Amino acid sequence: MNRNTGTIITAGFFTIFISYTVRYSYGLLLPFMLPSLGISNAQAGAIYSSYFIAYTLFSPVLGFITDRYAVRYMLTFFIALLGLGSFLMSCAGSLISACIFFAIAGIGQSAGWVPVVTVVQRWVDPGKRGTAVATVDTGSGIGVIIAGLVLPLIVSGLDWRWGWRSLGIMGFLVAGLNYLFIKNPPKIHDAQNGSPSSIPFLQVIRELIKIPAFWFIGLSYMMICSCIIIPFTFLPSYATRTLEIPYAKSALLITILAVSGIAGKLTLGPFSDRIGRLRIMLLCAALTTIGPLCMAFSDTYSALTASTVVFGFGYGSLWPVYAAASHDFFPEKYSGSVIGLWTLLLGAGSIISPIAAGWAVDITGHYTLTFGLAASAAVTAGLLLIPVIHIKPEN
Repeated sequence: MNRNTGTIITAGFFTIFISYTVRYSYGLLLPFMLPSLGISNAQAGAIYSSYFIAYTLFSPVLGFITDRYAVRYMLTFFIALLGLGSFLMSCAGSLISACIFFAIAGIGQSAGWVPVVTVVQRWVDPGKRGTAVATVDTGSGIGVIIAGLVLPLIVSGLDWRWGWRSLGIMGFLVAGLNYLFIKNPPKIHDAQNGSPSSIPFLQVIRELIKIPAFWFIGLSYMMICSCIIIPFTFLPSYATRTLEIPYAKSALLITILAVSGIAGKLTLGPFSDRIGRLRIMLLCAALTTIGPLCMAFSDTYSALTASTVVFGFGYGSLWPVYAAASHDFFPEKYSGSVIGLWTLLLGAGSIISPIAAGWAVDITGHYTLTFGLAASAAVTAGLLLIPVIHIKPEN
C-alpha cells in the first residue's frame, strides 16, 4: 500500500464514520425526541424520510461527478453540510423544522458513501476491492458503537439536543480532514470510448439501464436497505417502550448491532473476494431475514440481543459487497454512476420504510408487524439476486 492509498483509506474511514454515525444516531435519540417534539411514530418516520429524500436526490449527481471531476472539495463541502444539518437538529422545535434540518444532513451525507467507495476502489488492485471497502466501511460500525456508548451519557448528563450538537461538531472536524487527506485517483481512460468525462450523463444512464444486472442488483439493494433501516430506527424504542428495558440497555443494542456488523464486514467482505459477491449477498439476505423475524417475537433482553447479533452480522457486510459488485458487473469508468443510480432505488425504499414501519406501530400498538415488514423486504432482496447468478462479471 503506497502513502496516497493509506491517506485515502484513512479519510474514507472517518468520512463513513461520521456519515453513518449521524444516520443511525437518529434511532438512539428518538425515544427522547418523541415526547419533546410531541410527535407520533409515523411522524418520526417522516423526519427520517426527509433525510433520505435529500440523500436520494443528491447521491446520483455526486456519483456522476465522482466519475469525472476532483472529489477533494466535494467531500469537504458536503461533509461540512452534514455537520451543519446535524448541529441544526439540536434547534428543532417542531416536525417541520426537524424535517428541514435533517434534510440538510441528508444532502451532506450523499457524499458519505458513493464518492468514498468509488475513490477507494480506484486506488487499490481489483483483487482487493472487497477487502479495501470492508476496511473503510468499518468506520460505520465503529461510529455506531461509539454513538451507542457515548450518546446515552450525553443525553443523561445534558439532553438529546447536545447529542446532535456533538455530532455536528464531529462533522466539521471530518470535513477538515478530507480537505487535508483526499487525493484524486488516477485517471480512467477507455481506449475505444474515451474518458468518463467525455460521456454525457444521459448516455451513461441509457447504457446502464439496458443491463439486466443493473436492475436486479439495484432493486435488491433497495429492498435490503428498506429492511435495514427499520431496526435501526425502532429497535431502541421497542426495547424501551414495549419491553420496558432501561434506556441505557436499549441503546446498547445498537452498539451490539454495530459490533456484529464489523465482524460481518471483516469476515464476509474479504471472503467475497475469494468466493464471489453474489454468494455473500445471498447469505446476507438470509441473515437479515432471520434477525428481524426473531426480533418480532423476542420478549426478553437476551433474546432480543441474540436477534440483533444475527441481523448485525448480515447487515455489516452488505455495503462493501454491493459496492464491490458495481465494479465487478459494470465498466469501471461507470462505477460511481452505478452506485449513485442504485442510491435512487435505495432512497425509494428508505423513504417509504420508516413511515410504513412507524404507521404499523401506531395502528397495531406493537412492533411485530414492523419487524415483519423488515424481514419481508430482506427475503425479496435475496430473490432478486437469483437471476444474476448466471451473469458473468465483467471485471
